[in-house]
Amino acid sequence: MTETTPDASGRPVEITPPPELLTVGVEEEFLLVDPGTGRAVPAVEEVYAQVPPQLRGQVQHEFVTMQIEIGSAPVVGLDALGRSLRALREALAAAADRAGVRLVAIGTAPVGGDPAAPVVDMPRYHRMADFYGALTPRPGLNGLHVHVGIADRETGVQVINHLRPWLPLLQAATANSPYFDGTDTGHASWRSVLWNMWPTVGPPPYLSSAEEYDDLLARLIDTGAMLDEGMLYWYARLSSHLPTVELRLGDVCPTVDDSLLLAALVRGLVATVLADVGAGREAERVPHHLLTAAHWRAAHDGLEGGAVDPLTGRELPAWELLRRLVDRVTPALERHGDLAAVTLLLGRLRAHGTGAARQRALVERAGDVAAVLPYLADATRG
Repeated sequence: MTETTPDASGRPVEITPPPELLTVGVEEEFLLVDPGTGRAVPAVEEVYAQVPPQLRGQVQHEFVTMQIEIGSAPVVGLDALGRSLRALREALAAAADRAGVRLVAIGTAPVGGDPAAPVVDMPRYHRMADFYGALTPRPGLNGLHVHVGIADRETGVQVINHLRPWLPLLQAATANSPYFDGTDTGHASWRSVLWNMWPTVGPPPYLSSAEEYDDLLARLIDTGAMLDEGMLYWYARLSSHLPTVELRLGDVCPTVDDSLLLAALVRGLVATVLADVGAGREAERVPHHLLTAAHWRAAHDGLEGGAVDPLTGRELPAWELLRRLVDRVTPALERHGDLAAVTLLLGRLRAHGTGAARQRALVERAGDVAAVLPYLADATRG
């Protein structure tokens, strides 16, 4: 079996992956901002028109017209994933330049945007905007999604059960939206706080089977909490259209390196818990409210403060808990050839902090929230 991934010029490159390794793919959502004011602008159609035709299959509209999204192909090699994301980010940033706007990898707009900007002109989005009203996430909430290939839905449900305790920590590592409407929100990920207004956002419940998973989805649609399966916004779910477990981790990361680190850790964790599933080991039944508290703490602190260990309920330094995660998944990282890259990228993250920490350091030096946008625009395109 071969995979294809675009090189820097967009030409497909064929890769033959080693056997018995898990594929990984990444979706990233971006904000479109005015280069002069830094405010989010509804320019998705203008930007999309400038995207090279050979890449349009991997570039999508998002909910509101101030956002745009990319999706990598599923690959095995982390280097192939990096090439794909860099090519897509560079092409999309260049398209934004030609359209007169900037592409920025940030969780939500730090200096505002037009609250009346329309949603993307698709029937599904109009239905959502009409039904859910002010929940429509203007000026745009931009996330990172990691897909890891699985054999079947039954296995996927058991994998999600085992992932539940680790999801808050992974969310913390993505924190990249401390500012909103020109002020520091006191949270490392304000996007996460806003996103939690939607009725189906939250940690996935512990479910016994794919049948129970599907039955709960049907009942949630019946209640009106979601209009269709695509509106299931749990932090981990079965993909509605791909044979993957999808982790909807948190904020879009500022750089490709940040995204690659999270993708490698997620795949390593999925591979690790697959062994537990195969051995018949039950997942820890962490109480829902404890997980909810851990996710809030992740949004508040990122990695720069405390974290809730969901297995004990105790607070720990977030970096200590992250070291435990890396220790747990090291054999899977070695098997996939990711350990050296993860060690390097983890060192960089430790030195520079999450996107939220980098933004705050920049604002402290510059004295102006708008100063984060040129920095993030450069970081976005690498």
